Amino acid sequence: MGGSPDTSGPSGPEAGPRVPGAANRRWWDENADDYQFEHGAFLRDAGFVWGPEGLDEADAGLLGDVAGLRVLEVGCGAAQCARRLRAAGARPVGVDVSFRQAQHARRLDEQTGVAVPVVTADAGALPFADGAFDAACSAYGALPFVADLDGVLREVARVLRERGRWVFSVSHPVRWAFPDDPGPAGLVADRSYFDRTPYVETDQAGRWAYAEYHHTIGDWVRALTATGFVVRDLVEPEWPAGNTNVWGGWSPLRGRLLPGTAIFVCERTA
Repeated sequence: MGGSPDTSGPSGPEAGPRVPGAANRRWWDENADDYQFEHGAFLRDAGFVWGPEGLDEADAGLLGDVAGLRVLEVGCGAAQCARRLRAAGARPVGVDVSFRQAQHARRLDEQTGVAVPVVTADAGALPFADGAFDAACSAYGALPFVADLDGVLREVARVLRERGRWVFSVSHPVRWAFPDDPGPAGLVADRSYFDRTPYVETDQAGRWAYAEYHHTIGDWVRALTATGFVVRDLVEPEWPAGNTNVWGGWSPLRGRLLPGTAIFVCERTA
């Protein structure tokens, strides 16, 4: 689950493609252990939360009844969500660019006794047949980190059957106008919502090592429509009173005033 942009990063029309898939893959391989150690308890070994607010799929039911369905989790990490879907009767498969995350998935398979197939692959080149899945989902996985958003959406549409449901969560686009700060500083907008400059981290040689990409609500709707989806719902979870968790720029203070997560509920129409 990502954060907000850093305006000190490179910009311009050719900025996005400068981060090869291998760079983000390397970053996630190197940081998977820390990510799972820091957030594993919140995510749960076999749990499905849509974002830092803690909205649980068991309560929200955004995927509908998944019993017997073939479900693909895109950017699955350690496959916590897919493991929960299997407990609900689905036949899930996870895909993630990070081999280290797949190793954590195997660890959780052994610990929980609930095994989920996980494939290491790029979301822009899914190694599955056309129409292989009845539904697909992603909780902050893959989509924030790819320059070619349309390419990933086309791949998801390709592997879904007609009328297949596609539900995914990302940082709420409005958050990109605010500093990624859980305190009072994060309540004052300091850049334009329409500035699509990526958030970038560089290595010691100054090369891009990690990036997240900003799309406005309109960008998301147009991209989804252009790749064969219709948006059935847009869920903006409110911060619940009992959630005292601080996750990067997410916090109770900000959550009471600003949406932190956007969940797109879509259907493949063509």
